[in-house]
Amino acid sequence: MRDPTVLSLRSEDVHPKRMTPLSYLKAYARRFSCGQEPRLGAKMNVQDGLQTHRAFIALGSNVGDRVEMIEKACLELDRAGIRVKRTSSLFETTPMYVLDQGTFINGVCEVETTLAPMDLLDALQSIENELGRMKLIDKGPRSIDLDILLYDQETFSHERLNVPHNLMLERDFVLRPLCQLIPHERPPQSGKSSKTYLDHLKSLPPPEPTPYSTTPISPQFPAIHATDPKRNTHVMAIMNLTPDSFSDGGKHAPSDMTYITETVRNFIAHGATIIDIGGESTRPGSTPVGAEEEISRVVPAIKHIRTSIPEAANIAISIDTYRASVAEAACAAGADIINDVSAGTLDPEMLPTAARIGKSIILMHMRGTPQTMTKLTDYPDGVIPSVAAELHQRIEAAEEAGIRRWRIILDPGLGFAKNQPEDLEILRELSRLREVEGLDCFPWLMGPSRKRFIGHITGVKTPP
Repeated sequence: MRDPTVLSLRSEDVHPKRMTPLSYLKAYARRFSCGQEPRLGAKMNVQDGLQTHRAFIALGSNVGDRVEMIEKACLELDRAGIRVKRTSSLFETTPMYVLDQGTFINGVCEVETTLAPMDLLDALQSIENELGRMKLIDKGPRSIDLDILLYDQETFSHERLNVPHNLMLERDFVLRPLCQLIPHERPPQSGKSSKTYLDHLKSLPPPEPTPYSTTPISPQFPAIHATDPKRNTHVMAIMNLTPDSFSDGGKHAPSDMTYITETVRNFIAHGATIIDIGGESTRPGSTPVGAEEEISRVVPAIKHIRTSIPEAANIAISIDTYRASVAEAACAAGADIINDVSAGTLDPEMLPTAARIGKSIILMHMRGTPQTMTKLTDYPDGVIPSVAAELHQRIEAAEEAGIRRWRIILDPGLGFAKNQPEDLEILRELSRLREVEGLDCFPWLMGPSRKRFIGHITGVKTPP
């Protein structure tokens, strides 16, 4: 079994069920089935009467903070009325054509626009200029590159623009992210050819080295490369600043900075690279606290770690909360990751807030709430397809809220709305879950530590 990219000493998530898992996966598959994928055609915007068009834009950068530049470009697209509907993962790629330059970050976004092709091109070039685009030579280094790949299902030729993009079918760094969005769509005017974009990608010579997806965490923390076989596994240590957590509740008083310092140093000495801080217990049957109380518990500790513990300078901090206001306050204090046990279902403002502040977010699988989840362990279609289908739903909700795909980390939710056999099946079949189409480029967080089912298996009594 492949190791998960991120290993936790505990974790959680929440998730209501809207469709049966098999029907959802079948619907998801139909989106990508040959001949049934929604065509890239125009449609009417009922609100303003304008015709809207579906386009795909290639994103690239190899100068400066590459991810930051791409994220700024996506924000500028939205501000210009070119709505970013979905994004691919970001991939670290070696340069083509001009080899003596830095590695690129490449991706693709799907946009909805009322602009005609040439107007869209002008808008993209305006955004490039506003972001201070630097491009010294053709196909050379550039701080930001925005190229129109597809526009509806049309072909378009002009001295400044060709659609589909002339070179897209020979470029792995274009087809790889595009295939995350429309793998089974065919190029415009393919005639009798049945070759899809995925077929074209598979027909290319394997690139050396293989591009791998990248998930940014913070400037001081290395990006997570989920598809890189040489990747590191990170260890997440858990600090519960609560009186009632099932593992260490009451041990870490929010006001005892000396004990917090000693604990953080001990975590780091034992290999932790991420520290997850929680101010409300999510154990089964726990009682919720208010947002103000939760903020008062976690924010002082986060500020202390960031300002007073030099050993933690390169450590990532995640905030374990399902409340948007707590997440925002924690990130303002220095947290890097939002670890939402509800994947955005318990607070409707969580996903939009995560999108707005631009932090990476962990979406964990759980049904119901911490108070009801133990009664929601029925998976008639199997736990693996059910978890996959329900995580797909939460990914789509996150993307709809504006969270970029490269900012998402997944968690199958061991011990949450699952019984012991189901937890064990997830552990045994994790590689199968990770390889489900649409889930295969994300980092995964696993949290088996101190879970009740571990105690049952090992015979070690767990805390009540």
